[in-house]
Amino acid sequence: MARAEMTRNQATSIRDCIASLMAYCGKNNWAGFDPYDALNSRVFSLTPFVKSRVCRIAITQIMKRLPVNLRPPLLVPREQNPKAIALFLTAFLKLSKLDLLDQKDLVEVMVERLVALRSPNTSYWCWGYSFPWQTRTDMVPRWSPNLVCTSFVANALLDAYELKHESCYLSMARSAGEYILSDLYWTEGDAIAGFSYPIPELRAQVHNANFLGSALLCRLYKLCDEKSFLEPALKVARYSAGKQHENGSWDYGELPTQRWIDNFHTGYDLCALQSICEYTGASEFESRIRRGFQFYRHNFFTEDNAPKYFVNNTYPIDIHSVAQSIITLLALRDYDKGSAGLAVSVSEWSRTHMWDREGYFYYQVLPFWTNKISYMRWSQSWMLLALATLLEHCERAEVKWGEGRVMNQDSLHEAR
Repeated sequence: MARAEMTRNQATSIRDCIASLMAYCGKNNWAGFDPYDALNSRVFSLTPFVKSRVCRIAITQIMKRLPVNLRPPLLVPREQNPKAIALFLTAFLKLSKLDLLDQKDLVEVMVERLVALRSPNTSYWCWGYSFPWQTRTDMVPRWSPNLVCTSFVANALLDAYELKHESCYLSMARSAGEYILSDLYWTEGDAIAGFSYPIPELRAQVHNANFLGSALLCRLYKLCDEKSFLEPALKVARYSAGKQHENGSWDYGELPTQRWIDNFHTGYDLCALQSICEYTGASEFESRIRRGFQFYRHNFFTEDNAPKYFVNNTYPIDIHSVAQSIITLLALRDYDKGSAGLAVSVSEWSRTHMWDREGYFYYQVLPFWTNKISYMRWSQSWMLLALATLLEHCERAEVKWGEGRVMNQDSLHEAR
């Protein structure tokens, strides 16, 4: 990263933003609302509408899109979500390496919460969301384990293992990999393979889920030297890699209702493919990564460096797209020399347009209004990880700005 890409004031501003964001999240006990938590409503659960698939979809979409937060009057509780806790854990590990965190406190607390939030009634270590959710066709129960949530949690545990060398962290992550192989992996003939998502019974091809599951299994293969993880991972990754369009993009999935191309799922695809190459030492996906990242850089950012949600539509500008853009641009910076600078610009844009003085990030910016609802999983945990990743990148590039500011509990309260 060139020194001109981040000024001393920008770095200080990011550190202050991280401190304020951590203070806000800590004050709320790392729990909050979610864009998809409408079915947690105690009021809705007492109505006959709860039995209707159409009504379940309708209330979820209404509450997701409204700029007014109806969750308190509808008695939707603030929840700790395993994916959010995993993202917080990953961010804390990055900050601890930079001497910006009291590691013994928050890292261990997050691991304990992941242990407590494990999906019930299964012999494997796996995780699901803190709310039930209705897809177009299927109802996914609260806490029901799924591949995406489990992959993020397992990777966070592996990050903790690589720093702390606690064998129980590796054991839990390995069990998660065994869950994916045992319950979610499927094949049809020699050429078709996938991981079921969001429920084991559904054999739809969702490419970001395929890539995330494959990357986790490849990482476990590298750490555990367990070859049983490798072949299924590569078979699934090759299938989804082969579905890349000529222009470098991927649809979200292969069903007719999944033919859209969006920012953060494309980011998942690219980062996971890069991880697969890193963990296996293989180069077979590099041309697809290069082509995909070129498409990503040229199609998902406006002239003023705001990240677009869909390839064919700027709005809504979503905080999840902001966070994943920063992470993707930094992860694949070697493919484009301007990517790290763009990551800094995206960060600046978000802190100008989506940051609240109370210490949290807004949900979405639309043409005529801003949805300022705070979501813990979707917004805050992702932005904390993105900003921590940005600071980590500066440190690796030997760009250091003054003395480190240790973000222990005292400094977190000072940030408020």
